[in-house]
Amino acid sequence: MSELIAPQRRTNGARENNTAPGRLRLALRAVGWAIVIAFFGSLVWAGVYRFASPPSTVVMFERKAEGANVRKDWAPLEEISPHLVRAVIAAEDTRFCLHKGLDFQAIEKAVDENKRRNRRRGASTISQQTAKNLFLWNGGGWARKGAEAWFTLVIETLWPKRRVMEMYLNMAEWGDGLFGAEAASKARFGKSAKDLTRHEAALLAAVLPSPNKWRVNPPGPYVSRRANMLRGRMEQVRRDGLDACVLAVKR
Repeated sequence: MSELIAPQRRTNGARENNTAPGRLRLALRAVGWAIVIAFFGSLVWAGVYRFASPPSTVVMFERKAEGANVRKDWAPLEEISPHLVRAVIAAEDTRFCLHKGLDFQAIEKAVDENKRRNRRRGASTISQQTAKNLFLWNGGGWARKGAEAWFTLVIETLWPKRRVMEMYLNMAEWGDGLFGAEAASKARFGKSAKDLTRHEAALLAAVLPSPNKWRVNPPGPYVSRRANMLRGRMEQVRRDGLDACVLAVKR
């Protein structure tokens, strides 16, 4: 008799799994596992890049799909001019050495200015741009912004600031599919990134917000004015020690 009942119990169990509550439990379990895998996967991914240079990124694949001739030359931070470090801090994130990845002061100022002037102003830090360039894709949307914030916190926790800056300078695009300071320096000025002058570094930093629109060589009037302004801010960065977390040894 028991042999006849056992299969019936198994059948009833399978039938329960096909009910709405059963399907909901399975869906929640799948979502839970996906979150756990994404959590630990992102930690491992960022942990590997703490020491290894990435062979490619989603952004690079996007540019290739658009028809760009992608060129990437990796250069250790020691072989990149300190002028360029100060230039990108002056241009993109003067509080780079002071925040933990997300600059809430800059976000508050941006929100206030957007309200008062009805003009869109970004507050993305160098750390956020590094997270986007390395792990994600171009474009907006809450999903990408949320992932960007998460990866920003991860790399700021696992990496020193010098590594964040090194990765940023090697993963940023300088237009025409040129990724990294070394590739950009060779293409634009015919020299290695370690030999950039203050003015050349300022020019490269000046076009970062829109590298495929603004030109370095020859620079237009706006880029020239912006580069001249950045040269003054670079001196302030050096004087106030705003580059100390990256260039402490070279000061």
